[in-house]
Amino acid sequence: MTKPIIGVTTYLEQAVSGVWDVRAAFLPEVYLKGVTEAGGVAVLLPPQEADPETIARVLDGLDGLVVTGGKDVDPARYGAAPHPTTDEPRLDRDAWEDALLQSAIARDLPFLGICRGMQLLNVSLGGSLVQHLPDVIGSDRYNLGGGVFAENPVDVHAGSRLSRILGDEGRVMVQSYHHQALDRVAEGLTVTARGDDGVIQAVELEGVPYGVAVQWHPEEDAHDRRLFASLVDAARVHMEALA
Repeated sequence: MTKPIIGVTTYLEQAVSGVWDVRAAFLPEVYLKGVTEAGGVAVLLPPQEADPETIARVLDGLDGLVVTGGKDVDPARYGAAPHPTTDEPRLDRDAWEDALLQSAIARDLPFLGICRGMQLLNVSLGGSLVQHLPDVIGSDRYNLGGGVFAENPVDVHAGSRLSRILGDEGRVMVQSYHHQALDRVAEGLTVTARGDDGVIQAVELEGVPYGVAVQWHPEEDAHDRRLFASLVDAARVHMEALA
C-alpha cells in the first residue's frame, strides 16, 4: 500500500548544535513519529516565502498537512494589541502557515492543526484568541512551564468527527502546553471539544473532507496515535481519489 506524504510545519529559530549557533529549521521528533507510526511519510515544511507559486508547488506534493505547535500567533492578525505575556511574533511562520492552510482548504487537502495550529486556523478564518488564559480561568493549569506538559480532561462532543476518531469516548485526558485559546470562533468552524472549564479544545472545519484541529498535543502520547492515524487515512483517500 502506497504511503501518503504528510507535510509537517516546522520552527525557524536560533538553535545550537555542536559548534554551530545559527537560525535553523527544526521540529521535535515526536511529531514525525506521530505521522510515520500511523503509516505516513513525514516531510518537513520550514517557513519560507509564501508566494502562491511556492505554496502550490509544495501542496502539489502532499496528501495531507499537519500545522504544528510553537510561538504565539501575531495578535495584529486579529486586530489586537499584544498582551505582556504574548511571544514576539514569528511573522514569517505566521504568513507561511496561513498560506498553506488557506490553499489546503481550497483544494480539500486533509489537515490536522495542533495547539498553535488550531489557533492559527481560527485566526486565518477570521476568529480571535484569548492571549493569556490565566487572566480568564485564574490558573496555569494548561501551561506548567519548563517544558512540562500538563494532563487535563477534555469533553468531546458526541456525534462529531473527533468523537468517532476517539472511539466515542466522552472524556479524554490530554497533554496540554498552552497559555492562549480560541476566543471568537471563526465562521465555518464547529467547536467539538471543551475543557471542564469551558476552554475550547477542538474544532472542525465544515465543508471539507477532513479538517480537524485540537488545542492539546497528541504527539506527546506515544500510546495513542488515533488523530494521526485518522489524518493519514484521510490523506490516503485523497491520494487515491487523485490517482
